[in-house]
Amino acid sequence: MSKIGKQPIPVPSDVQVILGEGTLTVKGPKGTLTQDIPSTVVVTHEEDRIIVAPKEGTHPAQWGLWRALINNMVIGVSQGFTKGLEFQGVGYRATIKGNDLELNLGYSHLITVTAPEGITFETEKTSIKVHGINKELVGHVAALIRSKRKPEPYKGSGIRYTDEIIRRKAGKKAATA
Repeated sequence: MSKIGKQPIPVPSDVQVILGEGTLTVKGPKGTLTQDIPSTVVVTHEEDRIIVAPKEGTHPAQWGLWRALINNMVIGVSQGFTKGLEFQGVGYRATIKGNDLELNLGYSHLITVTAPEGITFETEKTSIKVHGINKELVGHVAALIRSKRKPEPYKGSGIRYTDEIIRRKAGKKAATA
């Protein structure tokens, strides 16, 4: 039995859930998300909660996964998701031009990251925030930005997640001592 799958998903009063034939649509103040539901899972909607259960005669391997994905949909359309990135380095800058994020990361050229539909960027002095209603897409775009200049272990320069801890190495000086 799945500990996560057994828990019902609370639905806020400002969120509307529509169950179709094999699809689930969740509408809220931030937007609308639609997801195809596999045949191995049964989704039922009661007044203020959604219940996910494995289908009779199937193995409940993905029961907890689908419960978590549907819960992320409900949270996304009601509150939204944010992923924070910090950058550190001499001359590193991030600016927003329309829907694009322009990064100056010490290369000879600017790097442009185009925001997919439903994603917005916010920049401050040394940080970037990625906002959206789809948790998977927010994480993917943040990982794409981080991949443009990964943090290096000697000086710590590069782009890292806000909550990420980079293990620093001592360098050559410690090897000779």
